[in-house]
Amino acid sequence: MIDITATAGRSIIGEPEVVEDGRLDRGTDAALTSAQIVADPAWSRLKAAAEALHPMQVHDGSIPESEHHAEAARHVAEITSALRHFAPLIPHDTAYLTACAADFERWAEGGFAVPDFYDALDAFRPAAERRDGVAHLVVFPMYTQNGSADRLVEAVVFDVIWPDFIAALEAGAYGNALYLGLRFADFTSGYDTNSAVLFPESVAVTPRVPAGAPEGTPAQLPVFTWGAIFADREAARYRRVVRAAAEITKLDLPDDALALLDDQALAERTFVMWDMIHDRTHMRGDLPFDPFMIKQRMPFFLYSLEELRCDLTAFREAVTLWRAEGTDDVTRQHARLVQYAVIFDRIFRFAITGTRTRNYDAVGGQLLFAWMHQKGVLHWTDTQLAIDWAAVPDVVVALSDAINELYWASIDRPKAVHWLKAFELVSSTLTPHPASVWARGLSDEVLAGPLKGYTDLVLDDEFPLSMFYEALTKKMAQVIESTAGITGRDA
Repeated sequence: MIDITATAGRSIIGEPEVVEDGRLDRGTDAALTSAQIVADPAWSRLKAAAEALHPMQVHDGSIPESEHHAEAARHVAEITSALRHFAPLIPHDTAYLTACAADFERWAEGGFAVPDFYDALDAFRPAAERRDGVAHLVVFPMYTQNGSADRLVEAVVFDVIWPDFIAALEAGAYGNALYLGLRFADFTSGYDTNSAVLFPESVAVTPRVPAGAPEGTPAQLPVFTWGAIFADREAARYRRVVRAAAEITKLDLPDDALALLDDQALAERTFVMWDMIHDRTHMRGDLPFDPFMIKQRMPFFLYSLEELRCDLTAFREAVTLWRAEGTDDVTRQHARLVQYAVIFDRIFRFAITGTRTRNYDAVGGQLLFAWMHQKGVLHWTDTQLAIDWAAVPDVVVALSDAINELYWASIDRPKAVHWLKAFELVSSTLTPHPASVWARGLSDEVLAGPLKGYTDLVLDDEFPLSMFYEALTKKMAQVIESTAGITGRDA
């Protein structure tokens, strides 16, 4: 979910919530490869300078202590020198790299106040170069989702993952003009974490009135033209976690599911397909609300349902493509693999990753596991996990149907009733905490009061882990922890 607070005249950040063929012909494209960028000494100097700024910066990205300013200025000079060095060598990023250097200089000249990289962000247009293997170098003061919560200067070099079959899907029924799949080449410490996304919402910018706008026009953020997910990190941690979970649970994996664990490039392409369909789903369907409304506060299990809805839509579409007679072999192969990826990532990683404090992704994973178990396609018998793969597609699509029906019906419902019906859907499969006020029933006073009262009574761990998951967590904790900072090179 993306949550953007736009306040005129004040630097802000947003708070979200995702290789085959076609390699660049270097004879006709003068841009550096990611390997060439990383090997250039200018990159090492830029990266070191960015890291050196981190201890001086505070949460909002500024450097308030004046005694640090001279040293910070030297580091900024190193960064701007590197950016201008690379600008002509990466033609598709020349405008961005030039604007970024100017924003860094303006930040230093302004006494290292809260950074404003509006011009650089506006100039960065990676979705205009969605070709497999295109390399980018990005530097911004930004937070990294599931990584650093502070707006520190971070730098990252990456490749675009955009195989032909993905390009064909996106040009057809699965249009998503902003999405890019990425592969890490190198990065600063904000990405040596669990962060697997690069979103424009995370960059420090100050809203401004558009040039030439009529008097009275409010200040605005730049128009966001891209959103990127590091599929290599997703694929690498999937492969490590699922392999371990399958061994622990003695799950006999089908051959094509095993192939996904053995082939990093295959897994990357699979996650690009999943992410592309997931991402576009947030704004599609019978929606009772705008899932990207500003500063929504609601019971966290509603976020569980929204994220699961998007994942299960990707699953549903993958089933459709897999079964369709007209689907080409490459797309059909990946469509089958998306089904495995959605199920295993959800039930083996999402469900037991992170804390139990309003962990909406975990609840989505728990819900999928319990649904499959209660519908008779997943079995935990004699301490061994077994899955009836022939029946799985229709059972999982049925959960997707249940969420879609909730959304459709809630178009005609007040928000409070939608919340109550959502709890009813989740709790019909997942057992709430014994102390759950929602499970016992909210009082008339709460029901008649403001929505804040509803949300305040949701427990941090409203749907605790089952005994199965408690045992699995103990055995999987170290494996999951080991995936922090993982990339495709580590898999």
